[in-house]
Amino acid sequence: MHEYSIVQALLNQCEEHAAKHNARRITRVVTKIGVLSGVEPDLLQTAFDTFKEGTVCDGAEFVIDLQPVVLYCQNCGHEKILEGDLVLACSECGSLQTCIVDGEEMYLMSLEMEENGA
Repeated sequence: MHEYSIVQALLNQCEEHAAKHNARRITRVVTKIGVLSGVEPDLLQTAFDTFKEGTVCDGAEFVIDLQPVVLYCQNCGHEKILEGDLVLACSECGSLQTCIVDGEEMYLMSLEMEENGA
């Protein structure tokens, strides 16, 4: 399960941001996960809930925003959110000169922190 190693890296990032901003704890972690990222959201949630204990994220809410696949046509400039089947031809002009511009990555979008002394 690579979700465990992803969570370890995510928690390391959270620790770094908390130290940089003099935060005593993180209360909310928001991520964006593309449907083609290869990350299983339920497993990621379980891994986060398991490994956050004893870290700066202990007790933090973990939010996963699922990002659909966004296809861009290099021929006509049309951009479309793909739902259901991954048809990579442009729905406007039929061109196969398309590329996926979103939906393949995982990002840490935001953190909510409590400062020391707060």
